[in-house]
Amino acid sequence: MRTSRFTSIDLFAGAGGLSLGLKEAGFSPLYANELVPRYASTYALNHSDAKVDSRDIRDVDARLVREQLGLAKGELDLLAGGPPCQGFSINAPVRSTDDRRNHLFREYLRFVEEFEPRAVLIENVPGLVSFAGGKTLEAILEAVRRLGYGTDVRILYAPHYGVPQTRWRTIILGLRGARDEQVEFPEAQREAPMRINFTSRFGGRNIVNLPARVELPRHVTVSDAIGDLPPLANGEALAPGVTYVCEPRNEYQRVMRAGSGAITSHEAPRLSSANVERLRHIPPGGNWTDIPRELLPRGMKAARTSDHTKRYGRVEPDGLASTILTKCDPHWGAYFHYSQDRSFTVREAARLQSFPDSYRFLGSRVEQYEQVGNAVPPLLGAALGLAVARQLGEPDRSLEVAV
Repeated sequence: MRTSRFTSIDLFAGAGGLSLGLKEAGFSPLYANELVPRYASTYALNHSDAKVDSRDIRDVDARLVREQLGLAKGELDLLAGGPPCQGFSINAPVRSTDDRRNHLFREYLRFVEEFEPRAVLIENVPGLVSFAGGKTLEAILEAVRRLGYGTDVRILYAPHYGVPQTRWRTIILGLRGARDEQVEFPEAQREAPMRINFTSRFGGRNIVNLPARVELPRHVTVSDAIGDLPPLANGEALAPGVTYVCEPRNEYQRVMRAGSGAITSHEAPRLSSANVERLRHIPPGGNWTDIPRELLPRGMKAARTSDHTKRYGRVEPDGLASTILTKCDPHWGAYFHYSQDRSFTVREAARLQSFPDSYRFLGSRVEQYEQVGNAVPPLLGAALGLAVARQLGEPDRSLEVAV
């Protein structure tokens, strides 16, 4: 583990993807709060130096936490977190201000007021920008500013930072005692194809964090990310203790393998015979429109070919994966392997999220998929951490992320 230069706290921490990325940028997580016990257990397993608290954050006394950590006000370097995003999501069936999850950001702000950290980081879904006509985002920014922080917001695209999937996140950064215009976000490090299907304007400007340079390295592809993992048949599980069958074929695979021994969580869900038959008709990059009509699910036989273009998709090996969700269900998106007739394993989903193979996920397979899908990609977290670190002190170039 690289030497830590800064301290951090992670609220609504999930399985620890953001904390892992921040670690790579030189932040040592002191405390994490995560309500779901299984997520908290996974976090504790992989971040043994942090105090992990699975109480409802509304029941947590922030002052007692600060005192137990031995921190004076103003000593913490970064308070990071992402209030649950379901209520904010543009994909939510009902986007209502009555959803109690939409107000959990107030608990985050309560910790900001108690700790007075040097920097704050809030992450959420792109739908936060348009939720309640932008009023929720305005309220968050104004509340952080009232606490003494220069604050700004951007929407970041994970593939720009080496993550091989089409994932967007709204990021709020704040620096104590700074002006809004002094807040800097990480520059894109890679080119990547993208399609913006959400509100990207806020306060009269486009807040998507677009590349500042024309010539950038190519994005990390699906095959770059998972092409070295042992092949599996539909429903097959990798035997315990099995390790890699080939050398790393690229830098991404080398980084993902660092510190890992046997491969874990590499088990292919068993597809139904109907889905196996459908899959045989889908080429890489194809989707449900390649399936003969008589094999389609009843509800899709009347769909237009322009609808649900990711559903029953087989990923393109040289492209990006669909956003990794809480289950790799082919009815939700393009989660069929590009050359093997099966859907992604938990380990492949984790690779596509940029979790290294040494990261262990606890619980049932369903619970592991949920932990991976709900996580902040560690490489995105690392990019954010490096940007914050540069603004807190002298940047350490040895901490640059390799991929």
